[in-house]
Amino acid sequence: QVQLVESGGGLVQDGGSLRLSCAASRSGASINSMAWFRQAPGKQRELVAATNTYGESQYADSAKGRFAISIDSAKNTGFLQMNNLKPEDTAVYYCNVYFFGDFEGYWGRGTQVTVST
Repeated sequence: QVQLVESGGGLVQDGGSLRLSCAASRSGASINSMAWFRQAPGKQRELVAATNTYGESQYADSAKGRFAISIDSAKNTGFLQMNNLKPEDTAVYYCNVYFFGDFEGYWGRGTQVTVST
């Protein structure tokens, strides 16, 4: 059974920072890769950042220079550090995790990020 627990969302002012966490658990399995997506009201879900345990990362243009994605393999937990947040970053953020040996990714339930002006 897979469990993904997201945390770290909240309300922050324009220019502020938040750190999202996604703790993944599955018996005997380790994270291979993790991505963060977001979905704002009335918009499609979009990729924000992705990384794997080989050190490869990619970012949406809107996230480059402001966000940093990482994985702590020892804790099977991924992070999204978000700095210089803007009102347009307001959305529900979802983690998506692949475990080693899996061909299917798993989604977290989402965490709300709201950036006020």
